[in-house]
Amino acid sequence: MAKDGTNRGGARVGAGAKKKPLADKIAEGNPGGRKLTVMEFKDTADLTGLEMPEPNKMLEAIQKDGKALVAGEIYRNTWQWLNERGCAVLVSPQLLERYAMSVARWIQCEEAVTEYGFLAKHPTTGNAIQSPYVAMGQNYMNQTNRLWVEIFQIVKENCTGEYSGASPQDDVMERLLKARRGK
Repeated sequence: MAKDGTNRGGARVGAGAKKKPLADKIAEGNPGGRKLTVMEFKDTADLTGLEMPEPNKMLEAIQKDGKALVAGEIYRNTWQWLNERGCAVLVSPQLLERYAMSVARWIQCEEAVTEYGFLAKHPTTGNAIQSPYVAMGQNYMNQTNRLWVEIFQIVKENCTGEYSGASPQDDVMERLLKARRGK
């Protein structure tokens, strides 16, 4: 324990041995020998899809600048991507909401940097300083990436089909580029 009474150590997210994706274990013939849980639906009639949990209203709230927050759209796109891979039921709606909100805030910060620039005026000295939107954007970007890694790890460990290719994270980058161009 540190002098200020806080814990500094402990387990870190993503630390430790990595699990091999289920699809890789199946392709290699399960070299570890442990029993694999593979769900296959055969001889079933009329399978219905999973209903998407409605995103929280907060994800589409009107912001101070009058624009609607895009987190609801990001939530829906990410859920759809997960559902196509059969993993929507494995990722909690709260994790998806945190991811969507983090992406939306990151986009907001990037839009503010585009609008106001990288520099700001220091409140007391008047000298040029880094815009607070730059630091906030970096924090949201890091949080977004950590949350995406958490979601993608669930997909990788549980998806028997193809989980690569275009992902919601790619859509985020496209949205950021459009925001920079002012579209």
